Amino acid sequence: MHEVKQPKKHFFYYGGIVLLLLVLFNFLAIPQMRESQIKDVEYSTFMRATENQRIDKVDIQDNQILYTLKKGDDIYRTGKIEDPELVNRLYSSGADFTGEIQTEASPLLGILLTWVLPIIIFIFIGKYMNKKIMEKSGGANSMMFGMGKSNAKIYVKSSEGIKFSDVAGEDEAKENLAEIVEYLHNPGKYREVGASMPKGILLVGPPGTGKTMLAKAVAGESDVAFFSMSGSEFVEMFVGMGASKVRDLFKQAKEKAPCIVFIDEIDAIGKKRDGQIGGNDEREQTLNQLLTEMDGFEDNSGVIILAATNRPESLDPALTRPGRFDRRVPVELPDLKGREEILKVHAKKVKISKKINFRHIASMAAGASGAELTNIVNEAALRAVRDGRHFVTQNDLEESIEVVIAGYQKKNAILTDAEKRIVAYHEIGHAIVAARQSNSAPVQKITIVPRTSGALGYTMQVDEGNHYLMSREELENKIATFTGGRAAEEIKFGSVTTGAANDIEQATKLARAMITRYGMNDDFDMVAMETVTNQYLGGDASLSCSAETQTQIDKSVVELVKRQHEKALKILKENEEKLDRLAEFLYEKETITGKEFMEILLEGEE
Repeated sequence: MHEVKQPKKHFFYYGGIVLLLLVLFNFLAIPQMRESQIKDVEYSTFMRATENQRIDKVDIQDNQILYTLKKGDDIYRTGKIEDPELVNRLYSSGADFTGEIQTEASPLLGILLTWVLPIIIFIFIGKYMNKKIMEKSGGANSMMFGMGKSNAKIYVKSSEGIKFSDVAGEDEAKENLAEIVEYLHNPGKYREVGASMPKGILLVGPPGTGKTMLAKAVAGESDVAFFSMSGSEFVEMFVGMGASKVRDLFKQAKEKAPCIVFIDEIDAIGKKRDGQIGGNDEREQTLNQLLTEMDGFEDNSGVIILAATNRPESLDPALTRPGRFDRRVPVELPDLKGREEILKVHAKKVKISKKINFRHIASMAAGASGAELTNIVNEAALRAVRDGRHFVTQNDLEESIEVVIAGYQKKNAILTDAEKRIVAYHEIGHAIVAARQSNSAPVQKITIVPRTSGALGYTMQVDEGNHYLMSREELENKIATFTGGRAAEEIKFGSVTTGAANDIEQATKLARAMITRYGMNDDFDMVAMETVTNQYLGGDASLSCSAETQTQIDKSVVELVKRQHEKALKILKENEEKLDRLAEFLYEKETITGKEFMEILLEGEE
């Protein structure tokens, strides 16, 4: 998209250059010019000129003698020598040696030429340049130095811009935004029915899901001006500058109507007002100005506001109410079908094999955002280049998923035989517990190759299809699977290692959520003990109950995890022979597929 940039150089830039040139001229050029007018001669030459009565004026100084001749304007200089008869000879020659030769300008004239004149010239140039800038940028409403002027990027229609066809996996969001573009193209169709478009549309969702890309797609599809600005760009060091930028942005938008204004990361200026007195209220002034400007739009004025954030709960209610942001468009993590479409879109940008099962790759990348899927395709292309191939294969894509999830293989991490065997039993313990539970996802891959993320090995499970709800039994099975690695170590080696640290953390987190948020505990029934904040940024949770209740919650969490740990121990003891065979097989090969794992596990079973 072509970007129209605002002029940034102001009168201080040009005036500073003029002032610098004048100062250099006064301090360097003028002294050199004055020095070049004086000619040095010997004292004997001065004496002969005196005897021949050719001297006009003489200036006797402490260390030199300056004189002029009767014919000519040149100034001559000679050194001073002890000569008692000099005055008499000068008197006899008729020279005028009572006056002084002005070899330097007067102090007043020097001050006028060196400082006063450049300042006057600088002021006139500054006023002229400021006048021109004010005329171009809208007159007196533009602040000095451009600090109060909006620096929004203005995009125009471009045949090479992002289109809706370039955005996959967010069909509902595209449908909402396509309606906005259609309204801007043909507003009469909506006015005929009496319908009016929302003044503001808020895009909310986790990072990397494509909120900014959707806004760019609107710019690519639209024939109208598109203003793009980040919320942090409104925040200035000087009080009042943010509000001034908001005014200038909306003034430009009204002049360019119909148009679209996109504010990315609007939570930077749209946070809830806390009502505290004192402190820096620059952000609050900016928010108040934004609210006022959005109220100033008339119906069907042709200016539509798009905004994006991943912290919608932190926004001020006055900003998100109907009449300002009338519509909230969720841009969530893509489902299986959406992940498959996103992979296909980005696969068009690289050379790829015709035998690619995108659905299988999408199922392996469960929970990945659009940005992560883009990275997966790029990592696959990089791997193909490293291996000397000219196209991407299925194996490249599968390996790139592991790179994104667990990092690259650590070539310099060499485990001892004992450590390698412990890790093999640990990972096989996870896999057997997962496979023997009917509601667990099937095992896709098991490896004990260390990764740069710090993992010494991992077991990959792949869900078949989409799951939006999880039962109590499924969650308990997941906790049991988390404890399967530690259980295998206990059964085989009779001791435990630090390798289960992440498993313990995940199991505890899931057990606590079952009790405090999902109501899956008989003691508390359907009472929420925990509040989740920043659901799109990790989902931090905070308990909202008494100390006695927290103690009871801790006991329930311990009992739940302990019960599932015992369940994992029971499953592994029942399959101890298969545990040994599979662990030895994994120890030798280091990486095995889910198919190889299931063949050995089901061998001999009807």
